[in-house]
Formats: sequence, C-alpha cells, structure tokens
Amino acid sequence: MAALQIFVDADACPVKEEVYKVALRHSVKVMVVANMALRVPVHPLISRVVVSDGFDAADDWIAERAGAGTVVVTGDILLAERCLKAGATVIAHNGKLFTAASIGSAIATRAIMADLRAGADGILGGPAPFAKADRSRLLSALDEALVRLARACR
Repeated sequence: MAALQIFVDADACPVKEEVYKVALRHSVKVMVVANMALRVPVHPLISRVVVSDGFDAADDWIAERAGAGTVVVTGDILLAERCLKAGATVIAHNGKLFTAASIGSAIATRAIMADLRAGADGILGGPAPFAKADRSRLLSALDEALVRLARACR
C-alpha cells in the first residue's frame, strides 16, 4: 500500500484547519485541491494543488489519484462515490463516513432533493448550518480512519 495521504476537496470546505491538525499529528501528507489559489499553512506535509477552472476539474484530479491509503474529505456525493470505487476512505465535512453500503442512498437522496428544489420556487432551504458538533465528528472520523489505514499498512 502507498503512503497514507489526505486529499481535501477544498472548494467550500469548512474543515481545512481540522484536517491539518489531525494530519500533522499523524504525520500524513495533505493535498488541498481547488480551482483557485487558497492559502495553506507553510509545512512540508501540506501542499496546495490548483487545477483548471473546468467543470469538475478538482473532482477529476482527486478521483484519478484516490485509492487504498487515501482519505478524501469532501461534501460532494458524486466525488465520494468515485473515490469509494477506487478504494479510498471518504469522509464528509460533517464527519459522516461514506461507505459502499451508504453511498447509494446518499445519491438517491441527493437526486430527490435536487428535484424538489427545482420545483419549489425557492421554498426549500439548503442543508443545515454547519455546527461545532460537525467539526468534532470530522476530527474523530479522520483520526479513526488514519489509525485504521496505518494498521493496514503494517
């Protein structure tokens, strides 16, 4: 298995600082992927990847490199599905672990909500506001995933 690494789908990611914190504690490389230059800490384990502004360019970059030993942090359900198929561990911004068993229902729910929003003329709101508990769940889920992957690499 390749060295552990974390890919962050950085567009609209509210938990980059939490990812850095856990990654540095485990000495795991982090790649922050976006279609614009984002500020990242100056550290040898943290790097920024700027992709083109093409549709899904960041998602494509991540999905092409995801695999065993990779943790992907994203709120994008379709990217999560692609990464799971490649063998990566995928965690949502709120700490929810995407799995092969859960991704199908997540995609179905996404499609239903898109249809409802399209016909609601702005009546429906978006997702629940990001909460402190979401950050805590992300920290815990990421830590657990890195520990599990590190054991598998031994």
